[in-house]
Amino acid sequence: MTHLWVRAEQRPNEERVGLTPDGAKQLIAKGIRVTVEESSVRAIPIDGYRDAGCDIARENTWPEAPQDAIIFGLKELPEDGTPLPHKHIMFGHAFKGQHSGIALLKRFKEGGGTLYDLEYLVGDTGRRVAAFGYWAGYAGAAVTLKAWIAQQHGRLCGPVGVYSNKDALLDDLGAELDVPGIEMPNAIVIGALGRVGTGAADLLETLGIDVTKWDMAETATGGPFPEILQHDIFMSCIFARPGTPVFVPVDAKTASRKLTAIGDVACDPDSDYNPVPVYDKATTWDAPALRVHDDPVLDVMAIDNLPSMLPVESSQDYAEQLLATLLKLDDLSDGVWTRAEADFTKHSKDL
Repeated sequence: MTHLWVRAEQRPNEERVGLTPDGAKQLIAKGIRVTVEESSVRAIPIDGYRDAGCDIARENTWPEAPQDAIIFGLKELPEDGTPLPHKHIMFGHAFKGQHSGIALLKRFKEGGGTLYDLEYLVGDTGRRVAAFGYWAGYAGAAVTLKAWIAQQHGRLCGPVGVYSNKDALLDDLGAELDVPGIEMPNAIVIGALGRVGTGAADLLETLGIDVTKWDMAETATGGPFPEILQHDIFMSCIFARPGTPVFVPVDAKTASRKLTAIGDVACDPDSDYNPVPVYDKATTWDAPALRVHDDPVLDVMAIDNLPSMLPVESSQDYAEQLLATLLKLDDLSDGVWTRAEADFTKHSKDL
């Protein structure tokens, strides 16, 4: 019997989950055994999984799971260097030249396990079967806007946290913008036709901000793109890959510009394909904005688990998209899973 083990997330500020109780019930009906770990932070309570018929395990006991269990989580594992003997479904962030990803792949190779990277679960057309993109863009635009608002008060953006729903987030931002002396910024979103860009533009436009929407047609020349510098806020909402143009080059720091706040939702500062090379490290919930230049000011927002700001909505949306693929776990020869395993094999074979 195929056995899916849903682990508790161990990263701070990570309350999402990739499977809802309703989805678990459907997997069990298909004949797939589902174990769900208890979690002190998960946004969806454990009782729903218990009622759906799942086995319940203690938090963070996945390393002791049966050898044939497929471990399912979202964000990265603890970086303790231990070999990984199981099959894992997760966001590995290891296939795009990220230097930190090499260590993860070596752990899989040493343990004999396999990584099915959620970012590389694709259908026959090459499109991802599930993505948090919309909510990543939505939350990323919110935090980048917070960074811009803080600049208007001569400050660097302070810590951000979880919101119960998107209405609470919008109310918070609306109150921060409704201050005498603050004029509405304008923004440009690159990748505006994709899920990430749509989420970013929706957040900004809902708050009454004028948004310039660019996608592949507008960036086909490869740059440079001086128009970006004439906006207050720039949202990079694209999937970086070989050939991706540089949108904001290093010399933009000292250039004449209106731009003061950048949101890099892809957040690949250590990738060889980083289209925003003005920064070199991710930002965090405690320190969401990195100041990369003082005069004129330029801040970068690059948090890599943005949808966790809205954990219930983003979990429900993602789990609904992914369920059809999880229902095929009892046949790993299905095209989605074989393509994901081939990606893992290709990137780990020479380690």
